[in-house]
Amino acid sequence: MVDTRETSAAEAALHRWSAESLNLDSSAVPPLEMVSGDASFRRYYRLAPPGQKAVIAVHAPPDKENNEAFVAVQSLLFQHGVRVPALLGWQRDQGFLLQEDFGGQLLLPLLKNRSDAEHYYTKAMDSLLQMQRIPLSEAALPEYDRDLLWREMALFTEWFVAALLNHSLAPAEQAMVDGVFEQLCDTALAQPQVLVHRDFHSRNIMVLDDGELGLIDFQDAVCGPATYDLVSLLRDCYVAWPQDDVEGWVLEYHRRATAAGLSLAAETEFIRQFDLMGLQRHIKVLGIFARLYLRDGKAGYLDDLPLVIAYTLTVAEKYPELAEFCRWFRDVLLPLASQQPWYRERRL
Repeated sequence: MVDTRETSAAEAALHRWSAESLNLDSSAVPPLEMVSGDASFRRYYRLAPPGQKAVIAVHAPPDKENNEAFVAVQSLLFQHGVRVPALLGWQRDQGFLLQEDFGGQLLLPLLKNRSDAEHYYTKAMDSLLQMQRIPLSEAALPEYDRDLLWREMALFTEWFVAALLNHSLAPAEQAMVDGVFEQLCDTALAQPQVLVHRDFHSRNIMVLDDGELGLIDFQDAVCGPATYDLVSLLRDCYVAWPQDDVEGWVLEYHRRATAAGLSLAAETEFIRQFDLMGLQRHIKVLGIFARLYLRDGKAGYLDDLPLVIAYTLTVAEKYPELAEFCRWFRDVLLPLASQQPWYRERRL
């Protein structure tokens, strides 16, 4: 439970520090306006001093958030021309940051039809290519290694299967799931490794006043598989498109990335890598969304579970080696999920 007194004290301190950083008298600066709290412990506020451009003040408690990683990735992306908010100030000990205000227009509500999606996804692919061309020798990012990939998927069994659906895995079930996890790790690690934003989706992409796209929530960037961010964009957990459209966009990105000099697998194998990378991500997300509800009290993420389940089953059905996992999910987990108030069937 959030301590409102602690939150109010932090907001007051953030307001004073932000005013001082802008060389203003805090008594003459309007109160902070809450913009959002995301799936982490970060809180974002808009500060609009009279006669000046608005800025975003952030409280990211340093005992809970890796602000050093945020600042390092922001600097790397900014230096390479990727549209991320300029960093205007940082108070390390208290976890206060000031950054450029990108406005309030998320990409998600603008994805109203295929034509709109085509327009914005083309621009998003431009940003993705910019990131993937950054030399990893300059990045000093953590590796998206087998241990991290596995730990992410383990959230599925811990939080979605056991905690949310109240199902205990029998030894044979655990062995089967472990085999799928191992295969998904192998596929991810066999791909070319590039800079991965790791949350490159429509709630972390802003549409700026000039019509270009700006990226936020990049602090968890890693060196990882080339298809990961493309999956986040095209199999977004908050919006779905027909499979033919998705595959067409995947191939378009493959053509553009290959022309830009990225060494990718041939088209058929690239689509397979994209699919299985998406399965890894969506297995992980089932666990994360369940945890956000059960541990953090964020019930809104339950509404997004049916789409993530649909993604998981749609991909698993394509590949014979995943047939046992798919049957188990349909025969064991879906009946349990269907008893939950959040469940509704989604088809792709």
